[in-house]
Amino acid sequence: FVGFSVSNPLHASCSVQWTFPGMQCDNVKGKIKAQIMKWSDDTNCLKGGEKCLYTLGTETTNELTAKHETPKKHYKDSLTFTFSFSANGCNTQGKSTSDTWYAVLDYGTNYCNLHNLITGSGLSNVTGYTESTSNSICTQYSSADCEKY
Repeated sequence: FVGFSVSNPLHASCSVQWTFPGMQCDNVKGKIKAQIMKWSDDTNCLKGGEKCLYTLGTETTNELTAKHETPKKHYKDSLTFTFSFSANGCNTQGKSTSDTWYAVLDYGTNYCNLHNLITGSGLSNVTGYTESTSNSICTQYSSADCEKY
């Protein structure tokens, strides 16, 4: 496959770690949940990109699940956000995995599924915010174009 290397996960997926200093995890979860709801219909798809067609799943004290559907081919991805509070603030792990069993490459779609929610909700503007991922745990991360996906 073009663009495939052993450094990519074997299935189209992405894992990202974020830190939101000084924030309670309930607030972080609330902002992500609100953004999922805001982008639940296809209105934003009309502008191009994929900041649309999110569906809220389950919610517990420290976890939130959702689905994202790509607007053109209607592929579905499963998203999970896990929240843990520390002295630093809220540490959040995001995972997005293609529901299509044979998906290997995704053009960074699974990364963008997560990243778009963080930026759309304004969480990326929190002072001291950090994001950590790499190609080895996030399919095609370094070539992701989140304005398109």
